[in-house]
Amino acid sequence: MALRIKSRWHDDGAERSLEEIAGALAFISWRIAKDKAINLHGQDFVYENDQQRFAVIVEYLIFQLQIIDRLAATQLQLSDEDRRQMVVAVARQLAAHLHDNSVDVFGPGDYVGPFIRKMNERGGEYAEFGYTTDGPSYPFMRHLGYEIQQIMGASQENRWVIDQVMDRDGIEIDREIRRSVSNLFE
Repeated sequence: MALRIKSRWHDDGAERSLEEIAGALAFISWRIAKDKAINLHGQDFVYENDQQRFAVIVEYLIFQLQIIDRLAATQLQLSDEDRRQMVVAVARQLAAHLHDNSVDVFGPGDYVGPFIRKMNERGGEYAEFGYTTDGPSYPFMRHLGYEIQQIMGASQENRWVIDQVMDRDGIEIDREIRRSVSNLFE
């Protein structure tokens, strides 16, 4: 069953701040990342533990943040300051969602610091890859697939996870985030 994402405001006429839009995008991104992680398991890929599953969710979140950043620059044509403000707000909200859910599963701990470090590391890596009106370039998608395959391992069950991520998940994520950004900025 497909994930149903609500990406329209109740009151169409109301003006929304970048912070409000960022909060909605972070919530949508969290739901998509969680759904894709669950879907991998449903496609018979195997997680060894919850830490591995959360690491996959983190990679999906970072991938989505990169798409949001690219769309802010190209589709929305936000000023550099507005773009930075929105991306930082989305990142903070993603970190909050990750922290809350990690505390529920793993107990108290610092989940935000490692997420921010990984997000900054991946940001530099994704900066090398193209994103056009057609979506992420092949290297952009391959990077997501490669990182998830590194997390999942090369066991017999997981050796094709890169194909699933590149050929289906990445494409679906891009389509859903594009639609959500477009709807939330209408």
